[in-house]
Amino acid sequence: MKAFLVFTGTGPILILTTYPDIGDPRLVEKLGHKGIRKFIAYEVPIDRVRGLYGIPFEVVAGDLEATEDMRVLDFNGHHIFNNFSLAELGEPLKYGD
Repeated sequence: MKAFLVFTGTGPILILTTYPDIGDPRLVEKLGHKGIRKFIAYEVPIDRVRGLYGIPFEVVAGDLEATEDMRVLDFNGHHIFNNFSLAELGEPLKYGD
């Protein structure tokens, strides 16, 4: 399982996914179905996300155990920005034109 901080046109979201990377065509298609066709994403350490979100993380992660899919863990931009320092983010992964 991986976690990504995804910057979209409407603000940041934090997703959990069982897909191998953010550029996986199946994940990109799922994001497209949600209206996200262009984004900048950063992988964030799954253990850090688990520690920050606790029970909600476990519930969402449990939902993903039996399937290859993605779930939004947090869509509150203010909350996400308070939890992650921009300095700790690595190289961005960009998708779209």
